[in-house]
Amino acid sequence: MTENLNETTEVEETYEANEEGIAYSSESVPGADTPARPATIAPGAATGRRKEAVARVRIVPGTGQWTVNGRTLESYFPNKLHQQVVNEPFATLQLEGRFDVIARIHGGGITGQAGALRLGVARCLNAIDVETNRPSLKKAGLLTRDARVIERKKAGLKKARKAPQFSKR
Repeated sequence: MTENLNETTEVEETYEANEEGIAYSSESVPGADTPARPATIAPGAATGRRKEAVARVRIVPGTGQWTVNGRTLESYFPNKLHQQVVNEPFATLQLEGRFDVIARIHGGGITGQAGALRLGVARCLNAIDVETNRPSLKKAGLLTRDARVIERKKAGLKKARKAPQFSKR
């Protein structure tokens, strides 16, 4: 057993440095292969949808002001959860306060509208700088359209799946 340990340590020593005395490691430093590039600050526009809600979104370089249907973000989405949902693309890219957002939303409910706005903002950021922003947004799942919609009502049923009460006699 001790012979095997000695052999393995000898192998490790031979691979630590080359003939010139330079040590190499198989581990790479994060971000070493791609130089850090500042995010592009430019205007962009996109559309986001969720359930029945549709959001037309424009972002322009600014101070982080939100205008949703002519109102501020806090007055349109008083729930902090919805505010957090719509801010998620900026938080993912660490671009909070760098863009002003102008959005027109119609249809659906409040949660669907927040989801539509989030997708619209993410698509805007993606359109501005695909090389830098797309991998982070894609990994966070912010560029995926949520395809879940209300199931249609079927003939002979009361709702999409609810059947009339069964009576044996």
